[in-house]
Amino acid sequence: MNRLLLATLVPALLAACASTQDSPTNTASAAEANAAATASAPASASAVDTAALDAAIAGDWRSAENRARDAHRHPRETLAFFGVEPDDTVIEITPGGGWYSEVLAPYLARGQYVAAVVDPASQSNEKARAYYTKANDGLTAKLTGDAARFGGARTVKFDPKQPNFGAPGSADVVLTFRNVHNWRMDGNAEAMFKGFYDVLKSGGTLGVVEHRAAADVPADDKSGYVGQAQVIALAKAAGFELAAQSEVNANPRDTKNHPNGVWTLPPAKRHEAADAAKYEAIGESDRMTLRFRKP
Repeated sequence: MNRLLLATLVPALLAACASTQDSPTNTASAAEANAAATASAPASASAVDTAALDAAIAGDWRSAENRARDAHRHPRETLAFFGVEPDDTVIEITPGGGWYSEVLAPYLARGQYVAAVVDPASQSNEKARAYYTKANDGLTAKLTGDAARFGGARTVKFDPKQPNFGAPGSADVVLTFRNVHNWRMDGNAEAMFKGFYDVLKSGGTLGVVEHRAAADVPADDKSGYVGQAQVIALAKAAGFELAAQSEVNANPRDTKNHPNGVWTLPPAKRHEAADAAKYEAIGESDRMTLRFRKP
């Protein structure tokens, strides 16, 4: 989710995310790592409708700008790794402008796509309320503006301090893309992961993509990166089991020592014009891709 505007308006909401090769403090235990290495395929690979997924990714309703980012975000490989099936109930947490919504909502035509958005009323800061109101209105307009493709989608508002994403045990999959740093910065990470656990069915999947730091980082770190071991610890503390790890969104060119953190890189590009070629050559951030299971 692009938080550049929010970072400008509400510094207190800024957070950090990171990416690089794993270090000893950035990995699971040896046992977890071995287990994850043998579980690299989606939990339900046979039920992932790759033809329907490819059709959704290739859809002409997606903007050229969004499609250009497929090379960095790998939607086909990522959603297949998470085992998202076309008849699943999938909750995406804070979809932002709806980059993944444009793929997930049509793909889940036999299931249910739910966009979980922050309730502006839950924010004490006036600028934060205005930001979330504008963001939510934009996403709602996207989802309601094309009934043929997004007609089955719905939204649910939540308070990040006490999140409720729906009836307990009602979702097959919860997905979050590049958001954990924000929750850690705001002190809501534990509550958010508990909310994911509560709404998922037994055996349900939590899929997490996050900018990967070289090692653990403080909660108030402003780079935008998070240690992989820290994300795993948050999920395990909420009751999840680590099912698998994937390097599909890894980027070894990302040195993670940029002047404006992860926002130095594309797509935010907060850097001097003279450095454009340097950061374009790096590309988007190095990202962890983790699949968790609710027992």
